[in-house]
Formats: sequence, structure tokens, C-alpha cells
Amino acid sequence: MDLLNQLKGLADKIERLKGKIETEESTKHAFTLPFINILGYDTFNPTEVVPEFTADLGLKKGEKVDYAIFQNENPILIIECKNWKEDLNIHNSQLFRYFHVTKTRFALLTNGIQYRFYTDLDEMNKMDKRPFLEFDITKLKESTIKEIEKFHKSKFDASIIVDNASSLKYTREIKLLIEKEIREPSEDFIRLFASRVYNGRLTSKAKKEFTDIVEKAFNQMISEKVNDRLNSALDKEKEQQEAEQDLEKKPENKTETTKEELEGYQIILAILRRKIAKKRIVYRDTQSYFGVLFDDNNRKPICRLHLNGGVKYISLFSEEKKETKEKIETVDDIYKFEDHLLSIAEFYNKN
Repeated sequence: MDLLNQLKGLADKIERLKGKIETEESTKHAFTLPFINILGYDTFNPTEVVPEFTADLGLKKGEKVDYAIFQNENPILIIECKNWKEDLNIHNSQLFRYFHVTKTRFALLTNGIQYRFYTDLDEMNKMDKRPFLEFDITKLKESTIKEIEKFHKSKFDASIIVDNASSLKYTREIKLLIEKEIREPSEDFIRLFASRVYNGRLTSKAKKEFTDIVEKAFNQMISEKVNDRLNSALDKEKEQQEAEQDLEKKPENKTETTKEELEGYQIILAILRRKIAKKRIVYRDTQSYFGVLFDDNNRKPICRLHLNGGVKYISLFSEEKKETKEKIETVDDIYKFEDHLLSIAEFYNKN
């Protein structure tokens, strides 16, 4: 199961069970350990996941962090867990102390729902005060899932994560500032825009007026952008529907499926049947090309064969529906594109 579906499954579980979870230990077992498992680490393997990891601080012995994830016998991530009802803002100082005495570059503070990932961008071996990645697992965005994936056992690379952490951290902070300014414009923010459009002196009365104007302008701009995107999506859907209708209007007695086209289809079928059921691989012949579709759906083209002209081609499609034409001498050359055909068919199968 892919990471997206696993995370969604955990989010659904959290929504169902959180009302029955009362303690920190229950939160760990019901919410946090499944998240660690999703990252590919075996919570029952003490060489990968160490509970109650010792993080002694000088003369102060017996300090323990809830979990440490190990790779190649070195800790790569320490995790401090709290009850799902607790506010994480009052707990990061504890994790700050643990970070300093371990060799890891990453720390996670979580209550099973809110997740905050930290590193040491500001000062080496000293945990930053602010996280570089923060999310609510019940409200995940696609961009966030890509960042979570970097911590998966199969993909973990500390240098790649650290290199990207700076951009993530400051992008997040700037977005929070912009959101705050839109919601409650500061005086500096008002002056910035007023000075560009207003020649008079910014008196108290003018400042109050521009506060309302700036707030109104930003809200209108956001609303218009949302509407533009919705309209654009609707227009694209309409264009696709019209294109499908055009494709489905096959002129009578003008399209003849040739023996060579059927032979090409059999080759494609032979390639794909190892991973995809035969009934899901369907062909449609048109005047200009011989198309092979997934689930008989025009939005899921596997490939197109152009065999009736002087030069023969096969059209291949990317996941974004971008078409690329490749020259072939005979239908046997279709086997050269076996990996691509399997890849696009498996993509449709998962989406």
C-alpha cells in the first residue's frame, strides 16, 4: 500500500478512536507507533526502534526520550510523544535538552495528531526553536506527504533532508506571516501598500481607511484566484468531455482495423497481462490512430499506434498525459517500450 493511503488510513483511525484514548501511553500505541511503522521501521525490532532511549544530561542520569529510530547502529530520529489532547507548545524544551546529547540530526515532537520535525539549522547539535516541518495528520496536503516520505526507511538520507529543511522552515514561517498580515494587517504592512498608491500624509484616519482597504483587497484577490482555478478546472473538464464525445463519434465505413494493428494490440496485451487483467486493456480504432486504453477510458490512454502511413510510430503517454511519438520499423519494436507501457498501466491502476 502506498504512503498516501497508509497515512489516510491512520488519519481515519485517529478520528474514530481519539475519543476513547485517555492516556499518553495509549496515544503512543494507537497513534505514534503506527506512524513509525508507516515510515518502514519495525517497532518490534530493537535495532531499529528503541523505546525509552537513554539521553543522560551530564550529572543528571536516567533521562529518557520515548523512542529513537536507528539506522546502521546510529540514532537518526528521536521522538517525544505526548497525549493527543496536550498542547505541544509547552513540551519542546524537553526535547531540546535530549537533542543536545544525542548524535541525531532530527527530532520529532508529536501528540499523535500534530507532528513537528526539528533539526539544527541555526547552530550545529543544538535543536532549532522552530520546526522545519509541521503538520496535522488528519489534514495532510500532497506537498507534506512528499516531505514525510523523505523519512521513510527506504529513502532516508540525512543530507538531503537537511539541505531541504532550510527552505521548508522559512517558507512555512513566511506563509504564517502572510496569513497573519492578511488577517490582521500590521502598520508596516499598511504603510507598504499605502505609500505606493496614496500621495497624501498617512494620518490616523487615512491609516484606518487603508487598513480596511488592504484587508478587503487581499480577501478579494484570494477569492478571485480560487474562482479562477475552479473555472479553469471546469473549462478543462468540459474540453475533455467534448474531446471524448468527438472520439466516440466514429464515422461509419471509414475506419478499418488492420491485421497489423491487431497484431500490435496482441503484443501490448502480452506485455501488460503480467500485471493487469486482460479485460481492462481495451483498444479503439480511429481514422488517425489505433488507441489502447485502460478501462476503456479516454482519459487513461496507454499508447497509440500509427501504422497506416509511410512511417510507423507509437505514441507513449506520461502520467501528466503528455504524448511522445517514437518511430518503429515493425510492430515487434513495441517490445522496446515494455517498461514504459507497464509503468503507465500500473499508474492508472493505482489512481
